[in-house]
Amino acid sequence: MSIESHLVENRIFQPSREFSKAARIGDLAEYRKLYKASIADPEKFWAKQAAKLRWQKDWTKVLQWKCPFAKWFVGGKLNVTENCLDRHLEGARRNKAAIIWEGEPGEKRTLTYHQLHREVCKFANVLKRNNIKKGDRVLIYMPLVPEASIAMLACARIGAVHSVVFGGFSAESIKDRLADCGAQVVITADGGYRRGQMVTLKQNVDRAIEGNAAIRRVIVFKRANLDIHIAEGRDVWWHREMDYVTADCPALGFDSEHPLFILYTSGSTGKPKGILHTTGGYLLGAQFTTKTIFDLREDDVYWCTADVGWITGHTYLVYGPLANGATCLMYEGAPNWPEPDRFWKLIADYGVTILYTAPTAIRAFIKWGDEWPAKHDLSSLRLLGTVGEPINPEAWMWFREKIGGSRCPIVDTWWQTETGAIMITPLPGATPTTPGTATLPFFGIDAAIVDDAGKELPANEGGKLVIRKPWPSMLRSIYGDKQRYKDQYWTEVKDCYFTGDGARRDEHGYFWITGRMDDVLNVAGHRLGTAEVESALVSHEAVAEAAVVGRPDEIKGQGVVAFVTLKTHAVVHADLKEILRKHVGEMIGPIAKPDDIRFADALPKTRSGKIMRRLLKEIAGGGGVTGDTTTLEDLSILAKLSKSDD
Repeated sequence: MSIESHLVENRIFQPSREFSKAARIGDLAEYRKLYKASIADPEKFWAKQAAKLRWQKDWTKVLQWKCPFAKWFVGGKLNVTENCLDRHLEGARRNKAAIIWEGEPGEKRTLTYHQLHREVCKFANVLKRNNIKKGDRVLIYMPLVPEASIAMLACARIGAVHSVVFGGFSAESIKDRLADCGAQVVITADGGYRRGQMVTLKQNVDRAIEGNAAIRRVIVFKRANLDIHIAEGRDVWWHREMDYVTADCPALGFDSEHPLFILYTSGSTGKPKGILHTTGGYLLGAQFTTKTIFDLREDDVYWCTADVGWITGHTYLVYGPLANGATCLMYEGAPNWPEPDRFWKLIADYGVTILYTAPTAIRAFIKWGDEWPAKHDLSSLRLLGTVGEPINPEAWMWFREKIGGSRCPIVDTWWQTETGAIMITPLPGATPTTPGTATLPFFGIDAAIVDDAGKELPANEGGKLVIRKPWPSMLRSIYGDKQRYKDQYWTEVKDCYFTGDGARRDEHGYFWITGRMDDVLNVAGHRLGTAEVESALVSHEAVAEAAVVGRPDEIKGQGVVAFVTLKTHAVVHADLKEILRKHVGEMIGPIAKPDDIRFADALPKTRSGKIMRRLLKEIAGGGGVTGDTTTLEDLSILAKLSKSDD
């Protein structure tokens, strides 16, 4: 049965002539010509792009594909850090800022490409000094400081496999991931800052590795001057280790399929799911998408607000921008510390030109009020991007008008930890955009909407979003569990990668993501995507954010329950629920009217900002919360939501 779509969005924004004239891809005809060629002969297309990277040994075969296992650029050898650092030292980029960093308390640092290269080489030698070798797994648990990137790059330089765990995760989360990947070394810091509070990272590591005899070394970066326990013979200070080594560390070539990192997806239950990415294909995806989708220029100040603990931070804060020689802003703390204008102040202070952030952050900004961005000069911005989940049309419009001054193109990007790089996106100089749609597939990405039998569906009929051809940056497996990889991603639709998302494609070929297939509502025989109902709610002037889930209903199969947060100026009154129900009915149809609306100050989210609908389903169903809550940012929210509201 297909997913019904009722939400109509007709606003279209053409790229400005000025932007298109200077863009790498300047019009839709050029995109379509290149896209057609990339799908007709993907190996030829990807080989041409890969040739722009620096290889120490050429590949003998572009793709070796035995579904579902891929090998790209077979026989080729390269070093990720040579591509991200060394090759920029030969010209004017040598003294260009690579990372501009600001800590939450306000400290500022800048590292040029020369300085970053030096730090990475030294720390790579620290790793070697501590007997870390090619193939060893290294767990990184750091605040968002330059040393987090340095640790990742140092691992890549010597062929160690890094697994970054977001610095907001609990000791239990670290413990599970250590057990799964078999890491023997942890890189951490004494602490970090978040909303003015101290995050005790080393303390969490100590709890996580208690009784774990496999951990032979913990390297600790001094960030917060905390008084911490240093275990003799196991724990060493980063700065002291750096004194013992030189900056001479040649970039040895590694096989294109050598593992680069393992990254665990958040919010799952049961055994951790470690997504394995390898070297050549992943780097190509990161480098090529960053340059093309963000239309990256030599003088850009680029800011991806994600933490390095997420795939967005890996691809679009570290590897992608550095492979292109970009200047990246990195900020340690929260967007509302000490006031809700911290992001806008940073943009004004550093002249940020490209901002890539999450819809959940945008909805928080809307809730806090327009006065905060209005206090700052945001005229340096020339391009905006969104990532993480579908963006509601009204949030898109607010982002365009209040942050982009109605002049900046928005690239609304769809991709996953598993895909490694952006898959569906506008190209800012070529693609007419419509609020709420990620528009068209990127080059080489054969995306389709299919039914349960794998048959492609006609326009505006919702179904399963799949990718029909392998691509270079795709995950290679779930670490240590090839069968789970096959079962999870390749059995739902024969010979296709199943994304887990529902979507529809409109008459222009644009993709509209309707939400996770697990979250599709089945109301009186109608299958509705949660994203559409949420967008309808957010389009009301009082609503800042909404999450919609189903609950069992004897008559309809499922009832619709909406959890809603209001904008700062809005107040809950006796008629508001009915007003919002009526509004959804007008926007979508009577079938989508929520049976229950619960107002909340905040919604339960992972520390990456994704709404945990799984927990909301449990609350809506009237039971207690039994699922995994280790990735939840604020546990107190659950208690408030569980109480029946008046």
